[in-house]
Amino acid sequence: MLRSEQWFSGRTDLAFQHRSALRSMGIDPQFYAGRPVIGIANSWSELNNCNRNLKDVAESVRRGVLAAGGLPLEFSTISLGEEFMKPSAMLYRNLMAMDVEETLRSNPVDGVVLLCNCDKTTPAQLMAAASADLPAIQINGGPRAVSRWRGEAVGSGTDIWRYWDEVRAGKITLDEWDELEACIACSAGACNTMGTASTMTGLSEALGMMLPGTSSIPATDARRLASAEAAGRRIVQMVEQDLRPSKILTPHAFDNAIRTLLALGGSTNAVVHLIAIAGRLNYTLPLSRFDELSRTTPFLVNLAPSGKLLMDAFHGAGGIPAVMNELRDLLHLDSLTVTGSTVGQHLDKARCYDREVIRERSKPLGEAGALAIVQGNLAPHGAVIKASAASKHLMQHRGRAVVFENYADMLARVNDPALPVDEHSVLVLKQAGPKGVPGFPEWGMIPVPTKLLERGITDVVRISDSRMSGTSFGTVVLHVSPEAAAGGTLALVENGDEIELDVPARRIHLHVADDVLAKRRAAWKPPTTAHLRGYPRLYIDHVLQAHEGCDFDFLRPRTDEELKFVPPVVGRS
Repeated sequence: MLRSEQWFSGRTDLAFQHRSALRSMGIDPQFYAGRPVIGIANSWSELNNCNRNLKDVAESVRRGVLAAGGLPLEFSTISLGEEFMKPSAMLYRNLMAMDVEETLRSNPVDGVVLLCNCDKTTPAQLMAAASADLPAIQINGGPRAVSRWRGEAVGSGTDIWRYWDEVRAGKITLDEWDELEACIACSAGACNTMGTASTMTGLSEALGMMLPGTSSIPATDARRLASAEAAGRRIVQMVEQDLRPSKILTPHAFDNAIRTLLALGGSTNAVVHLIAIAGRLNYTLPLSRFDELSRTTPFLVNLAPSGKLLMDAFHGAGGIPAVMNELRDLLHLDSLTVTGSTVGQHLDKARCYDREVIRERSKPLGEAGALAIVQGNLAPHGAVIKASAASKHLMQHRGRAVVFENYADMLARVNDPALPVDEHSVLVLKQAGPKGVPGFPEWGMIPVPTKLLERGITDVVRISDSRMSGTSFGTVVLHVSPEAAAGGTLALVENGDEIELDVPARRIHLHVADDVLAKRRAAWKPPTTAHLRGYPRLYIDHVLQAHEGCDFDFLRPRTDEELKFVPPVVGRS
């Protein structure tokens, strides 16, 4: 019996009421009797430019559902756009996951197609799908078209940061900067670099939650709509087969996703998101697992910000299947996907068509370690660095701290000519973690001070409890855990303290005596917050730390018993 039949079947007054509601929308319930109801969770919004084409994608999904004999019912969710939402879309990832999960729980839905694109929409939907555990398939809106400025291809995010540094260094004018603004984002779609959006949609495919080969199709390509229609047809079959996320999102699937992340040189944000998704299934995914797999996974994909090319080239080269095929001896090939077939069966058909984009295993961009986990007294629970986008000469470095107590302090002083900073300094930002703002914003790529840029110095070691955009680059240590606002050692760092970063040794150490740190800790006071009510207060009180995925403590099951999906009581509203 379909779940939706609890609402629509029978001769009771309640079933009468539910069927009449369908009739009020022009739907004849007799025609659809016994057919699955397919929800289309649409994160379209005019407040989210990356997801602007999802209206069209939803129509294609609808065609596919109808063709396969299902009843499509579209519903809107909150939409998390990186451009407009302040202080961070990450503040609302958990809220969106709750929105999707509870909509599925409370309505007559047998299966769902999840429409995502911008950074946090993808993990939020996967977290919800893992918790609801109804048959689910994800389809994204795709990366935007590639723009050109003065004959050169420009990538979303990455080239903004690069050219802004050139403005600050006096190498290009503000008029030229205005020209770039007019053309850098020339279509609907997500960032066309291997930022967080393309990383997370690629990892959804690697996890088995998207149709193979679809995550990288450009937003403006007709194949994007064709793949959406295919997803609509497939979800009806998944309901018939009772193929649920719990059968796909296994520990082996997460290993496959981590390997793919490392080969891509993908966003550091994916570490937090994968931990959160796994946590919804009561799987503990420790940072040590990322580092363990990093040591044996080659870095293969030449995409900005870790490389040179953009997402259109990646899709043309073969996309995620081509990358995973290069790693096939490292993967769990028996992992199930939304197609009902295994990863290995799909990879048998995968090919690479451009070795400038996706390298052979024998000729990698890096033997291993695109991401690294560092640990020490400054980060007892670990921190993350994107080694593939860092400066090699700074991977082993010892320097004196230049401390910014918070984001406002950093903005006020980082470009001050009197700032006591040189190329050996270590910039430290506090109070930018999950609880500290709140919301864990992308403030970790602290700007290189103007006085250094004017001397031709484009990178220094930067450390924070914050995140950075997946389109960012530099020697940036992120997600320091515990964060400063939670009383982590980062809160105790003072100007002039020596900090040592040794990425090959996976070590980060504050060279301050234990007794001195103990005195500082005794004098430390937890920060106050202006958020006394509402969702931000809920977030501060219940968010987990970065190494735990920053989900809410009450959303993450602690036992397999808590994994059970509690169905609604179908009665009068």
